[in-house]
Amino acid sequence: MFLTDRQIEIVAIAKSSGRVLVEELASRFSVTPQTIRKDLNDLCDAQVLTRIHGGATFPSGTENVKYEARRQIAASEKQAIGIAAVELIPSGASLFINIGTTTEAVGEALANHHELMVITNNINVANRLRLLPAIEVVIAGGVVRGSDGGIVGEAAVDFIRQFKVDYAVIGASAIDIDGALLDYDFREVKVAQAIIANARHVILVADSTKFERTAPVRIGQLSQVHTFITDRCPVPSIRNLCLENNVKLIETNGRFR
Repeated sequence: MFLTDRQIEIVAIAKSSGRVLVEELASRFSVTPQTIRKDLNDLCDAQVLTRIHGGATFPSGTENVKYEARRQIAASEKQAIGIAAVELIPSGASLFINIGTTTEAVGEALANHHELMVITNNINVANRLRLLPAIEVVIAGGVVRGSDGGIVGEAAVDFIRQFKVDYAVIGASAIDIDGALLDYDFREVKVAQAIIANARHVILVADSTKFERTAPVRIGQLSQVHTFITDRCPVPSIRNLCLENNVKLIETNGRFR
């Protein structure tokens, strides 16, 4: 599903307040209630929001947003984060790229790199990078999630453990105020933990909407990464944790647009 600018803003409002109401949105955007109802119906059909009487709610902390909808949310911010991340990765390096729409933005930004070895459990990343002759792509084995092309499970964990790489690029579905990195699928988390344990430099990439979300499964702590790249960090406790644990915080703030 392609989200319009208005639908993206509706999702953002729903994230921050938990729910949106038709009449309030119609007034805010100066459109008819029928137009808003269509927006909400489209978002609910795509399982981005959940319909309630008179409006819609944002999914709870145990539910993830559909893959195509996630790609549209904060798309320009993710692109800028991807560009900033590849500036840290020299040609000739080896790296892991994990599952996620932000990590995919990193993969897309690697086009000008040479002599890279990229190990990934993300079919979408592998499919893009396989077209670049200067990049060797190694893909994990395991269970393929039909929803997003992520490869998860014990076979993927065992595969990752065979390597020790220069860099790892990981994402998170949510970041708690105490620095906990969170996700929805415990099978995906096991792979992410193996990636963190087998990389010399861990780069966390996550846009600022991840501060507004919750998820039930712990990947690890912010203190376990070396560099955190986001569009902006509005959470003082996260800034303090970065300082206390020598985590380099990079905020793109649209500087690559």
